Amino acid sequence: MVLTIAAAIFVFGLLVLVHELGHFITAKLTGMRVDEFAIGFGPKLISFTRGETVYSLRAIPLGGFNDIAGMDPSNNEAGSRGYCEKPVLSRMIVILAGSVMNFILPIVIFFGIFFFVGVSTPNPEPVLGTVLADKAAAQAGLQAGDRIISLDGKAIGSWTEFVDNIKDNEGTPIKVTAQRGEESFETTMTPVYDTQAKKAMVGVMSSVDTQHPGIIDSMGLALQKTAMIVAMMLEALAQIILKLSGSELAGPIGVAQMAGEVAQMGFVPLLNFAAFLSLNLGIVNLFPIPALDGGHFVTLCVEAVRGKPMSPKALEYTQKVGIVLLILLMVLATKNDIVRVFTGG
Repeated sequence: MVLTIAAAIFVFGLLVLVHELGHFITAKLTGMRVDEFAIGFGPKLISFTRGETVYSLRAIPLGGFNDIAGMDPSNNEAGSRGYCEKPVLSRMIVILAGSVMNFILPIVIFFGIFFFVGVSTPNPEPVLGTVLADKAAAQAGLQAGDRIISLDGKAIGSWTEFVDNIKDNEGTPIKVTAQRGEESFETTMTPVYDTQAKKAMVGVMSSVDTQHPGIIDSMGLALQKTAMIVAMMLEALAQIILKLSGSELAGPIGVAQMAGEVAQMGFVPLLNFAAFLSLNLGIVNLFPIPALDGGHFVTLCVEAVRGKPMSPKALEYTQKVGIVLLILLMVLATKNDIVRVFTGG
């Protein structure tokens, strides 16, 4: 539980910090007055003032905000430094900067992993890599580095053979012969069905072979991986929209649970998870829903075409519609989280 909470705070905090930093930096660069830069919501835990801006850390680490003067044209106390008084292009830059930062963060994370940790490819040999605590393999006494010799007397010559002999044996005890160093030993483990993977598993991953690319290659790989994940996400989102199914949506509870599970594998997998979520946040925030950055960008496009802002009543109406849509999505995601928690799905 402690690991899950710590991992969730780290992931949420990193994503929110980077996103809000994008808005903050561009607001300052375009001459806007930022009254507060906050990470989290609710009561202030820590706050201090530098110049005209209050920097605060708040109790609920599920978001953050920049209090930019003049966001409400009817209450602009900053004069020419108010958001509403700046050119449309400046406001567009500020609105899009949060999502842009969420796309930049994964590139930085992936570059760091590739350059400092290396590029890992699965080892085809039946050698255990990560062994998850409290799962079947760990309970059977297996450890990272153990080589699987046989399962129920059947010789295992590759990782694929190992997986194939596990995936269809839910609840069936399997006699394992393994080698650790120069000694071999026997144990028994019972695969458990995983509803997400849709097959029986024992809580292990294959060992890996690692190579260390240079700076240029690392950057190229980081860009390539980021682009690949974005393409996969867009395809998945398209399928969700076409099928009108939100069964795969996850809310804060689900994300926190996943963060805890990934953290058990180590800090690098947790960084990978944070990069994945950052891209997801960047894409979702660009949706043309009024309460999101994408919705704000659309209203700015309308203003640019019309030559004047939308009326206060129209803006209020669109904001209310956007908030209702977001609440419905959050309710659906939270329902999915609760179902997963109580069903183990």
